[in-house]
Amino acid sequence: MQTSIEESPCIARFRLASALAGPFKLRSDTQKPLSVSGKCVAGEHPKTARTRIRKAMRLSILRSVAGFVCALALAACSGADLVNGLTPRDSYVLEEDIAYGSAPRQRLDLYRPKDGTGEAMALFFYGGSWERGERGDYLFVGEAFASEGITLAVPDYRLYPEVRYPAFLQDAAAAVAWARAHHDGPLFLVGHSAGAYNAVMLALDERWLGGAGLQACSDLAGVVGLSGPYDFLPLKDDDLKAIFGPPEQRPSTQPINHVTAAAPPLLLLSGDADWVVAPRNSTVLAARQSDAGGRASARLYEGLGHIRIVGALSRPLRDSAPVLQDIVDFIETESARGRGRC
Repeated sequence: MQTSIEESPCIARFRLASALAGPFKLRSDTQKPLSVSGKCVAGEHPKTARTRIRKAMRLSILRSVAGFVCALALAACSGADLVNGLTPRDSYVLEEDIAYGSAPRQRLDLYRPKDGTGEAMALFFYGGSWERGERGDYLFVGEAFASEGITLAVPDYRLYPEVRYPAFLQDAAAAVAWARAHHDGPLFLVGHSAGAYNAVMLALDERWLGGAGLQACSDLAGVVGLSGPYDFLPLKDDDLKAIFGPPEQRPSTQPINHVTAAAPPLLLLSGDADWVVAPRNSTVLAARQSDAGGRASARLYEGLGHIRIVGALSRPLRDSAPVLQDIVDFIETESARGRGRC
């Protein structure tokens, strides 16, 4: 069965670059490489040697040019453009620009499985240091979940400098309230980086979902965090200081200070090569939450960094680590338990 992939300008450039580079790829290890040595090999006629050397030098130059063409062609492609361009479009039905509030950034995209809506639904909160991010960049995440029979909502939320803490948590809670109003089955939160912080804070700190008329213990079946910051004081970055307010307020902004037995189950995933958000954020929070009587587990993936862990959800990188399968297994297990009770 063929999969349908939309040919974006970025992918068109990628295919053109690959076609240009194709004739000049380096030979495989099983082939005898062309020597550029100035010496004649045993029994070789001097004229033959000169021809061989000139040919090898021309190919070397052409390979360099081809590499430059590839780099130039892909320079305008972001990682999201490239991954989304290689993502099939035949596993989901997309509903775009659904309002969950009145602000311009209070909009979401909804990815439904093409073969019918599954029992479970999830919301995915993207990262970006609470300063940047667009839901349209995460088509590959919508496809990943829909291909597993899970409906996924990807909301935008207001960012700094337009807002500061806790406005992005209030937006996240409003998106969850929209989802709960439109879905009566098991509901999950998934987030990456700053988005993982948003998801986990909704699970642990009852103020935010409570303000939207919900309770984490009954309205959420589980929460998954990818490379999330859960214990990141003291703040050193000036923007983060502005986002999270005066020093006396900051301890209450940390998920690690809100562990509770009443929270829904947590699955905290990180890569052991993450130099942006230390993996200890996941392992320490899972341990503290378990000590408090909650259900939480942490998992580290060998060799994955901060971006690769979310990239592993995409079709092109899905074989690099079982991130999607681990999330799907968690959702299936917790869905079988039904909605939580407080």
